[in-house]
Amino acid sequence: MKIAAVHTHLLEYRLPVPFESASMRFDRRAHVLVEIVCDDGTIGWGECLGPARPNAAVVAAYKPWLIGANPLETEKIWARLYNALRDQGQRGLAVTALSGIDIALWDIKGKYFGAPVSTLLGGRFREEVRAYATGSFKRDGVDRVADNAADAARYHAEGFHASKMKIGFGVNEDLAVIRAVREAVGPDMRLMVDANHGYDPMEAIELGRRAADFDIDWFEEPVVPEQLGAYREVRANQPIPVAGGETWHSRWGMREPIETRAIDIIQPDLAGVGGFTEAKRVADMAALHGIRVVPHVWGTAVHIAAALQFMAAMVPSPMRVNPIEPILEFDRTENPFRQAVVKTPIEHVRGVVKIPDGPGLGIDINRDALAEFQMKDD
Repeated sequence: MKIAAVHTHLLEYRLPVPFESASMRFDRRAHVLVEIVCDDGTIGWGECLGPARPNAAVVAAYKPWLIGANPLETEKIWARLYNALRDQGQRGLAVTALSGIDIALWDIKGKYFGAPVSTLLGGRFREEVRAYATGSFKRDGVDRVADNAADAARYHAEGFHASKMKIGFGVNEDLAVIRAVREAVGPDMRLMVDANHGYDPMEAIELGRRAADFDIDWFEEPVVPEQLGAYREVRANQPIPVAGGETWHSRWGMREPIETRAIDIIQPDLAGVGGFTEAKRVADMAALHGIRVVPHVWGTAVHIAAALQFMAAMVPSPMRVNPIEPILEFDRTENPFRQAVVKTPIEHVRGVVKIPDGPGLGIDINRDALAEFQMKDD
């Protein structure tokens, strides 16, 4: 079996109501899927985290090293592709594009051997996971405090055990949102905050100290990802556990924050860290240093399926009678093609998501949706 073709599918939906994180504005949802076709007809699917068009361009740049290769040789292909662009791309688009390719290759491998990717990674420790709802962005034209509180109340009513809200818009404004959300959901729902690196260290420390009274599980991306010293300062000077890592690509990008304990929780993204091949290394490294792993997820059902396969195979750390179980980040913002791209949507039931048990990622692609949401030229 050899790789015969590599395709990308650029998908887009224009949002009727744009929204913002502290570091980015969204007037559309745009994602790119990777399709790898083998000469025997086997097809694998992957997804890249980050800007869709640039990722598609880098995937295309990797094609000369992919055509004719044995898709089962995932480690060999990963090393060759990383080395091909390493002088200019030790993180960023070179790795996010490689991530989508690697996910697709593992999908092929699972289909070839007739097993879920999680089984090939070493075995399934769990068949379902609890999900936490990600939403509560700053939407145009609405009162942010009331809107975020209503979002969280809805997630609570739907059965989610936890919810993550966006902050980074100013300490006092953010505290008003956190207070309103906690009041809306009561004391039994876990809450997390994500600043999307919108604070400087002094602001982050102030927010962490003042927000601690609202029982916050973790403080995500408090400062820009390049400032590992600032991460350590924030972690040392406020009481909320610090999380990060969606933009620390590859084992090399993860090594220093893990080894220096700049964070309490590391958040590798399967579609950004380097796919399954690299995420396994990162999880093993985190376990060596006692750092909790909670994967970051932001994309379509292809991305969700990859995260679920990885989470199924995550080794409990520590091993014990009642282990700490991973939780799935479950995007609840508007995106009609998120689930439409697969024939059987991956949805939650009262905040619990079953892990697909079919070969590879365990999903079937809906090509009609790929055509419907195909990105148009601006």
